[in-house]
Amino acid sequence: MTAEQRDIGEDRTLLLVDDDESFLKRLAKAMEKRGFEVETAESVAAGRARAMARPPAFAVCDLRLGDGNGLDVVETIRERRPDARIVVLTGYGAIATAVAAVKIGATDYLSKPADATDIMQALLASDADLPPPPENPMSADRVRWEHIQRVYELCDRNVSETARRLNMHRRTLQRILAKRSPK
Repeated sequence: MTAEQRDIGEDRTLLLVDDDESFLKRLAKAMEKRGFEVETAESVAAGRARAMARPPAFAVCDLRLGDGNGLDVVETIRERRPDARIVVLTGYGAIATAVAAVKIGATDYLSKPADATDIMQALLASDADLPPPPENPMSADRVRWEHIQRVYELCDRNVSETARRLNMHRRTLQRILAKRSPK
């Protein structure tokens, strides 16, 4: 038994809820290697059904899912198992959603991209532990570029709609999209 597996405890059940199928499979495999008994769900409905049937000791929920808000799954888990440790993942990090997630019962809130190590640390951190600062944080240019790419994808790669939502001139947006991503 590894040190990580001892830290998990007796109940190693983990529910992963995310609508990104490839990310979900990769994360499930990585968490199984770390000693968890993983169940997955790709929607709010499936996540709530699994949480009702077998409330997990640990959970990782995406905030925005195809059929609703991942916070609904968090609420269901919290009702069925108050001691569960729940991490909310999102590509749309904002203070308001982080506060809402913690108020509903999430243990932690991580912005994507988060790797299995970050998620494991968040799941197993004691309440008194403060997370360490990132060793290699994204530059401001990279954060801006990531946000623009996310909005562009949400707008189904429609440049005019993306520019309107970002309050940016369309040609400026086209120039940004044509460049390589900053480091």
